[in-house]
Amino acid sequence: MDLKQIEYFVRVAELGSFTRASVVLDIAQPALSRQVRLLEVELRQNLLVRNGRGATPTEAGKLLLEHGRGILHQVERAREELGRVRGGLAGRVAIGLPPSIAKVLTVPLTRAFRVKLPDAALAISEGLSVAMRESLTTGLLDIALLYNTAPAPGIEITALLEEDLFLVQRRPAGQTDAEADALAREPLSLDELTRFPLVIPTRPNSIRMLVESELAVRGKRPQISLEIDGVAAILDLVADGAGCAVLPMNAVTTSGKPEVFSTRPLQGVSSGEDDGSTRLRSKLFLAVSSQRPATLTQQAMAELIRTTLQALY
Repeated sequence: MDLKQIEYFVRVAELGSFTRASVVLDIAQPALSRQVRLLEVELRQNLLVRNGRGATPTEAGKLLLEHGRGILHQVERAREELGRVRGGLAGRVAIGLPPSIAKVLTVPLTRAFRVKLPDAALAISEGLSVAMRESLTTGLLDIALLYNTAPAPGIEITALLEEDLFLVQRRPAGQTDAEADALAREPLSLDELTRFPLVIPTRPNSIRMLVESELAVRGKRPQISLEIDGVAAILDLVADGAGCAVLPMNAVTTSGKPEVFSTRPLQGVSSGEDDGSTRLRSKLFLAVSSQRPATLTQQAMAELIRTTLQALY
């Protein structure tokens, strides 16, 4: 297969239009259509369904799109390695961040990246841990930060930090700062947690899975009020009185309106019993593919992530 043809197909499939792709690729539309058609002939399969609204990938096209992105990413990585011979760290690094971490980390990390790696290019995307883990294996991401993940084939993980989890409630009217501070120092047991209706993400969100597994140790289940994906939307619903949430403190402090919430730390499980010194914590890992050796630029980026997180936490 010709690399240019793969690139052309990927851009058409991503943009859903030969017209838009021809503009992005700076190639005449008839030439673009001809190259994609040659690829289809070579593979003996239709890759795109062409209609008046644009172009959408067929089942075969979806499969090639997944592989094609990885192929193009690998080519970019090879160019980076060759460029390294000339000196300096260059190339593109693609990282994936969970939404709650992205809100805290994106700006300081980007600022540090521009200083430490001025010749490199950075791409940051947000996503759920399950989806980002898949993107690591296909080559769409070079590095991902994953919550509460377990070792898996093709993935190497390194523990970065642990975050205490809190029950987040709408702050009652008339509650003083002193009262709120006192409540914030009173851990809530897992048994008590089941009394609160939760606004919580759908499975397989990492916090959702952690809460359910911790309660399952006690033979209990959470009381789910609403299933909502998105930290901002969850906090908006909590502020509106729709229920409570289980989130790390940085989700509240960076919400833009932390004063409307009250928080209580959650107790974890230790040997099957509650221990006031044990907190329910969400663990954050740095993950990379074990099937593709990291370039020096990616290694430098991973270290930059570690140092930036250390400064923040």
